[in-house]
Amino acid sequence: MHTVVERELELKLVLSPERSIPVPARLSYRTEDPYAVHITFHIGSDHPVSWTFARELLVEGVFRPCGHGDVRVWPTKVAGRGVVLMALSSPDGDALLEAPATQVSAWLERTLRAVPPGSEADRLGIDAGLAELLAPSPRLSPSLDQGGSPSPDDLWLRDPWPSDESADGE
Repeated sequence: MHTVVERELELKLVLSPERSIPVPARLSYRTEDPYAVHITFHIGSDHPVSWTFARELLVEGVFRPCGHGDVRVWPTKVAGRGVVLMALSSPDGDALLEAPATQVSAWLERTLRAVPPGSEADRLGIDAGLAELLAPSPRLSPSLDQGGSPSPDDLWLRDPWPSDESADGE
């Protein structure tokens, strides 16, 4: 079963130290994609703008500056209240967004309860997938063992490259 943890909130797009505009946004976390958080900004256009980055980056950014390149996150105080700033850079432009720290922290706590840190890989099923890939291959069908014609499954299981070794071991 997959869980989705979402939160609607109003961010501020910081235009200058004295001026910002409200931007409705949705924070989303999906347990089938356990390493990522998704933020969708509704900016008044036909298509919302979405960003995806590491949950760990946002968790760390609530406590201390982190990130580099396209996404940087850090805590600060504005007018005496705690906020989380997110600097986003893309070929289309740069944005500095301010989010209420208490709302972001409460949402992050819900994601951490859904998938605790360090257990993300368990959600991906990598171990089960690798076990299936590395399992011994099944024997060819009895029709081939008895000199019959191959089934489509038998052809799929054959090695497509002939061996460099001779049949008699020379």
